[in-house]
Amino acid sequence: MANVVSDPRVRPQAVLPDFTKADPLLTFKLDDVALTYGSKWKQRYFKRVGNDFYPLPAQWDISHRIWRVYMVQPNTDWWVPFYPADNMRRPTGPLCDGCHSVNYDIKTKTPTEWNVGCERCHGPGSEHAGNPNKANIVNPAKLDYVRANDTCIQCHSQGQPLKNPIEGQYYDWPVGFHQGANLKDFWKLEEHKLGETNFMHFADGTGHKNRMQGNDFVQSQMYKRGITCFTCHDVHGTSNNADLINPVGQLCITCHNAASPNGPRATTIEEHTHHAAGSAGSECVNCHMPKIEQTIADINVRSHTFAFITPAMTDEYKIPNPCLSCHTDKSTDWARAAMKQWPGVSPWRVN
Repeated sequence: MANVVSDPRVRPQAVLPDFTKADPLLTFKLDDVALTYGSKWKQRYFKRVGNDFYPLPAQWDISHRIWRVYMVQPNTDWWVPFYPADNMRRPTGPLCDGCHSVNYDIKTKTPTEWNVGCERCHGPGSEHAGNPNKANIVNPAKLDYVRANDTCIQCHSQGQPLKNPIEGQYYDWPVGFHQGANLKDFWKLEEHKLGETNFMHFADGTGHKNRMQGNDFVQSQMYKRGITCFTCHDVHGTSNNADLINPVGQLCITCHNAASPNGPRATTIEEHTHHAAGSAGSECVNCHMPKIEQTIADINVRSHTFAFITPAMTDEYKIPNPCLSCHTDKSTDWARAAMKQWPGVSPWRVN
């Protein structure tokens, strides 16, 4: 998070594609790029015009190593009707920059610093820098679980400010919120009607796209029981994917090992998963956090409701099924029949 946004003149190594290779979608030059955004799934490019930045019309698909069009389409994000269908009239200040900086000032259109710096999560830090003590800095680990999670939900969610427009502009981030305040006083999560599939949600309320981790998580039993984002993630960085505090194969069983009061109730993990030890089917996240939320093209991120999507939910609500993500040659009827043969599984719950 500390290097998502980069100035290519300061960090030329941040630029991932080769701008010297011609491509029909590449209609701009590297010299036009004031800031790059992204380094994991996609990289986007912003041009400075006056005192604001605007997205250029192509993005680099990192996984497939190709250029793709970058243009937010009609009937997608809620803010689209309030901005012209022209990237050069969709400034990043109201739509992006508040989450990719510290203390973004909507009047001056400048941040204290780009990217997620210390104050984004720990609140104002000048007093602490001069006199370090626990009383003049916010430690999210010491907050109640709602406000602790709001540290991450402020940006890892889809929603709207409670007051919009603000000074004539529609904002897509919680203007005015800073650590130590209450997010609910600035931000409302995107609403969902049960049974309705739209750009943001699947029919059951699971996120349909990236940046829905917070929307997912607040629905989960994990959230209701006081688990926080940093129970699993270390935002200061680890060697594990997604900055997990332990490798994914070890993380879940820290709390959910065999016969744990937290579940599963089975005597072994394999008895619960009905898959061999070490296989993809015995890795918790593949069933409880399937990759179904789109970030670019066919690259998806994991859901965060932790709920298992049954074959019946797939049939009725068209939500991708985790069984069929691995067993791509099979059907929901096959999955349903297979689960009914599993010992210890209630036939009344196999749908």
